Amino acid sequence: MRIDSTHRPWFWATLTALAALTGSYILYGAMSGGERSGGSVPGLLYGIAGYGLMIYAALLGVRKKVPVWRVGRAQTWMRGHLWLGFLTLPLILFHCGFVWKGPLASVLMILLFATVGSGVLGAALQHFIPSMMTRAVPLETIYEEIPHIRRQLCEEADALAGSIAGTENEDSFLVELEPDARAGFLAVYRNSIRSALAPEIGRKEKRTVENFENVFDSLRKMLPVTAHPMLAELESICEEERQLRLQKRVYLWLHGWLLVHVPLSLALIVLGAIHAVMALRY
Repeated sequence: MRIDSTHRPWFWATLTALAALTGSYILYGAMSGGERSGGSVPGLLYGIAGYGLMIYAALLGVRKKVPVWRVGRAQTWMRGHLWLGFLTLPLILFHCGFVWKGPLASVLMILLFATVGSGVLGAALQHFIPSMMTRAVPLETIYEEIPHIRRQLCEEADALAGSIAGTENEDSFLVELEPDARAGFLAVYRNSIRSALAPEIGRKEKRTVENFENVFDSLRKMLPVTAHPMLAELESICEEERQLRLQKRVYLWLHGWLLVHVPLSLALIVLGAIHAVMALRY
């Protein structure tokens, strides 16, 4: 979700609400002689409002799981989640008077800061990374199709390598090569290029396709000019593979933060409810 001009009304509404809440908190302190308590009427109102916004922000997940529900537009929910969720932090700080005592209150404040912080990080990632992706990955494709495309690239690379040097069992080749040149090309292809293009390499791969410029420069010097067009196609396959890997890493960045943000949010809501029950009872 990019933060564009459509967020301007939300920004100003949030800023206005924050100013009004800050003013009410200052007035509350002045009227109470500087003593603020989460159990007072204003303190309880701040706490109820803050917890209510937590619930609202959490309902975004439900809205995503059931998109057929006609309960507002998805974009509206996303903007509300971002801007109203941000207001949770000052509301809870006003609720406790910037003082939290006891293990549960301390854990809740840590969770609150971590949740809001991870949410801000996620918003920043979703705002800046897509434009960076457009520049760095012009061949961007559907994420779910990446494994299939990578397998296709391997097949195309094998076909090109066969066109250049054939196989060990062939007596004639599409490109006339000296035996040493043919053996050298096959060694480079198998040990460097093909191993880097393998779809399932794992974390222990020794070679990547991040920078194969030197490899292909050496191959152009090794092979005759008639093989250069096919080398260019092979190099473009390596470039596409590099972009696919980059897209996969960026995708994990764009969505991986949710693995932190969502559990923190759920823990905050559950412990917040426990805190409310214990405060009211005791």
